[in-house]
Amino acid sequence: MNRTRVVVLGAGIVGAACARELSRAGFDVVVVDRGRPAGGTTSHGEGNILVSDKGPGAELELAKLSTALWPQVVAEIADEDARAASAIEYDPKGGIVVATTDDGARALATFAASQTGVRAEPLSPKELAEAEPALTREVTAAFHYPEDAQVQPAGAALALLGSALRHGARLRSDAEVVGATVHNGRITGVRVPGEVIEADVVVNAAGPWAGQVSARLGSPIAVRPRRGEVLVTTPMPGVVRHKVYDADYVGAVGADSSALQTSAVVESTWGGTVLIGSSRRRVDFDDAIRPDVLSAIAVKALRLFPALADVAIMRAYGGFRPYVDDHLPVLGEDPRLRNLWHATGHEGAGIGLSVGTARLLRELLTGTEPAMPVEEFTVDRPAVLAEVAA
Repeated sequence: MNRTRVVVLGAGIVGAACARELSRAGFDVVVVDRGRPAGGTTSHGEGNILVSDKGPGAELELAKLSTALWPQVVAEIADEDARAASAIEYDPKGGIVVATTDDGARALATFAASQTGVRAEPLSPKELAEAEPALTREVTAAFHYPEDAQVQPAGAALALLGSALRHGARLRSDAEVVGATVHNGRITGVRVPGEVIEADVVVNAAGPWAGQVSARLGSPIAVRPRRGEVLVTTPMPGVVRHKVYDADYVGAVGADSSALQTSAVVESTWGGTVLIGSSRRRVDFDDAIRPDVLSAIAVKALRLFPALADVAIMRAYGGFRPYVDDHLPVLGEDPRLRNLWHATGHEGAGIGLSVGTARLLRELLTGTEPAMPVEEFTVDRPAVLAEVAA
């Protein structure tokens, strides 16, 4: 019996997760990327798996689904290849969100109370000091989120893709999509230089480039790049024990302004380096590192962790996140071009949300009842089709 042919566009973590789910479900999967696996947005993130930064709604439900799936996925990959699983560096270390003003404390408590089904534990000053000894004592409220976790993003993407390949998927790297073949309102393949890769289903998982790719396929969606930067210190094991961020991070994530938004986000990696963020700004695909942005990030981080003042910065990096005006992922079949599916628009949450997105895609394509409602993610909403109407 012929298997359904699926072409997944994008070998970042969302594309890799989708390829894994679909190949395990028996689809004939080809992953196509214009560069190399995990070479774009995925390798320029922090690796966050968060429920702490999401208010009530569909994205929080997707975060809860993904958070529950990550340990299962890691265990499954470990059964296939223990070395690949170790490269994921899955760390369920938890997160701590703090407020530094009275207004911030009230807002943080209200926000935590609104997150139905999420463990958010208030910390006393003594408990906070024990959890994060190097953290400033000028904190008006703190909540511990034990369900927050972290992975090494490129390692996780490559592990997911490797699992997909072990289940029969194939990879076409250095193959840029330049168009589509269409018959009777259905997409039947994608064009790469000198070739058509035939498909029964095409999944656009191209991250910040999903808008460009969708336009080339003849069915544009309004996904645009939003840039973020991160500072990386030399190793300092044990100084920062959780992901710690100021409550204004949530506001920066949800901001609609194209201007620079910064907030204090500090966390360590398995190797002991400390990642310091975060920033958000819309600058199209301008990849220049701006010293003033890095300075603004550092100033806010030092307010939380004064002990970082004399730490050496090893490097800085930036990357683009797939941004949609209503701040929700895009997941579903395109209403204008049948058999074209989109799985993008996660902005900075794509690492964490990847495995839940992939699970929902597999369920939708196989006709299985989805693990959660997906109506808020559909393609036919105004924010996604805004550029088409313009």
